[in-house]
Amino acid sequence: MERRSFLKNTGLLTAGLGLAGTAAMAALQPAAIKASKLPKWKGFNLLDFFSPLPAGSGKPTTEEHFRWMRDWGFDFVRIPIAYPSYLQFDRSRDITPGEVYKINEQAVDKIDRLVTLAHKYNMHVSLNLHRAPGYCINAGFHEPYNLWTDPAAQDAFCFHWNLWAKRYKGLSRKQISFDLVNEPSMRENMNDQHSSLKPVPGAVYRKVAQAAAAAIRKENPDHLVIADGNNVGNNVIPEILDLDIAQSCRGYYPGLISHYKAPWANKDPEHSPMPLWPGQVGNQYLGRDMLEQYYKPWIELAAKGNGVHCGECGCWNKTPHKVFMAWFGDVLDILSTHQIGFAVWNFIGDFGVLDSGRTDVQYENWYGHQLDKQFLELLRKH
Repeated sequence: MERRSFLKNTGLLTAGLGLAGTAAMAALQPAAIKASKLPKWKGFNLLDFFSPLPAGSGKPTTEEHFRWMRDWGFDFVRIPIAYPSYLQFDRSRDITPGEVYKINEQAVDKIDRLVTLAHKYNMHVSLNLHRAPGYCINAGFHEPYNLWTDPAAQDAFCFHWNLWAKRYKGLSRKQISFDLVNEPSMRENMNDQHSSLKPVPGAVYRKVAQAAAAAIRKENPDHLVIADGNNVGNNVIPEILDLDIAQSCRGYYPGLISHYKAPWANKDPEHSPMPLWPGQVGNQYLGRDMLEQYYKPWIELAAKGNGVHCGECGCWNKTPHKVFMAWFGDVLDILSTHQIGFAVWNFIGDFGVLDSGRTDVQYENWYGHQLDKQFLELLRKH
């Protein structure tokens, strides 16, 4: 569908976008919250379509992988997608605004096959635009505009979500959800990974989320919509509490633990302070109390009836395993105690239970993979 006819048919960006101020939204009583509680799903992010490169160019998730996940007690997968992965355009140069609408149906079919396979093993699937038109927390692809400031980007954002909603029009919210955009923030320089970040203004986030939710629910009014927390997934979004949109937090706090020496998260990774949990690191003491404070707004939101899920969590493989396990045990205990589910960043790879590449783990051989059984048992416990 072309952009112009899509917008003409839906009228999504001209109707129903009344903005409410942050203070007004924060004062809402529980009765005004519309997003019902979510199940305590637990599972993994699958990175098959995480790259802007053509869909399916990475290592595929196989049916065997789903069987393992199911047999281990997991029931949820989040599929972070870079929208360029399912487009047809000249990749020798920067994408143009018009090319953002050039859907490659064969590439979409590849994503659909992964969704179908997940459903075969009774997994809830959460589709996420990790890279949306005009925004991504990661650099590495030159966007033609800015999602938060440019109407053309917001038009394209709605177009893409309507495409996926139409694809899964007949599925229930038990089977599928639509996670609007990964870790929103205002980036000073879209193409500089280390440029400064700040929260998206609440009214702006509300406008973009409301329009995208309308694009999704045009196809099925009961579709489940999820919004990642503001400020890179960290902050509850009070401005959308009345919109029947669940919210997704993160399990990466503090970054000194979860992203120790990660080059994409540190300007000088080799000089990162050695993490401890609990313990004094630099000028601060790291321990469970700081996690309790961090998750308090999310716990309060869930207690009021709003759906909350931790869409990403885990730890890069340079953090000492003993420290990782002590810290992540506290994270999962806090979430689990309040019936908040989680999805580890990946299943196989640097954050995963299989083939993480850690040098301080006694792995078990699992059908040719290296299994971190201690990590797996921690996940299964919660």
